[in-house]
Amino acid sequence: MSSDQTTTSGADAGNIPRDSPQDSPFRHERTARDEAPQYVLPLVVRIERNEPPGRTDALETAARAVLVMLSDERSLGDGEWAQAMRDWQDARIRKVVRRARGAEWRRAEALPGLTVTGKSAEVRVFPPVPLDGWPKDLARLQVSGTDLDDPEPPGDADPAAPVLWMNPDLDMSAGKSMAQAGHGAQLAWWELSDEDRTAWREAGFPLTVRTAAPARWTELTTSGLPLVRDAGFTEIAPGTTVAVEGYDRVGTLPDHVRRSAD
Repeated sequence: MSSDQTTTSGADAGNIPRDSPQDSPFRHERTARDEAPQYVLPLVVRIERNEPPGRTDALETAARAVLVMLSDERSLGDGEWAQAMRDWQDARIRKVVRRARGAEWRRAEALPGLTVTGKSAEVRVFPPVPLDGWPKDLARLQVSGTDLDDPEPPGDADPAAPVLWMNPDLDMSAGKSMAQAGHGAQLAWWELSDEDRTAWREAGFPLTVRTAAPARWTELTTSGLPLVRDAGFTEIAPGTTVAVEGYDRVGTLPDHVRRSAD
């Protein structure tokens, strides 16, 4: 899997402090944000040799991990991670996914962070660190060599919850795709009111990640939805990777979705 250093475009950052709309973390062009100290949000996916997670589950779990970090009380106000979160969001919104197994995973779990579990995937997310200031036990983890598959085709996206649509024209590693899904989830979070954020969190952050059909992708990327745009530093050329749909539905999540998240 590859490290992800992306910028995004196509959405308003909502409650994220910034000097002006022109100085946005979502702009592809170089802005004042590039002159600020750069931070990265580390994510580690557990991939045991004989029991790797399903690819789609890993993507969805990574997206939820980002949301759990954004909403954790330690990331807010005067919380112990709040300053790092502000510094990270004041610059470019970078995420890097690394892999671990066995003793590596146990060492990662011992560091301050949060573990989110999906159907088969486990992803641990950590408070942001400087680009050149990774903890030793995370810096030594690999960012390449990950091949994840789905044991069976994923079902249809849940129409009652947000959907992160992946670009069908791109061939990204699982790690790269997990980082992009995390970006998409963060865009959805920033679009919401405090009330809707609470509803989504209490429901367990239901969402789905799916690859769009080509015709559907064209429709999504021309409809004014929030879009993640990669800066092209790793794996792929600059361009749009994720379209975020359905974030406006989280405030009215139906009862069956809420119960499934209990």
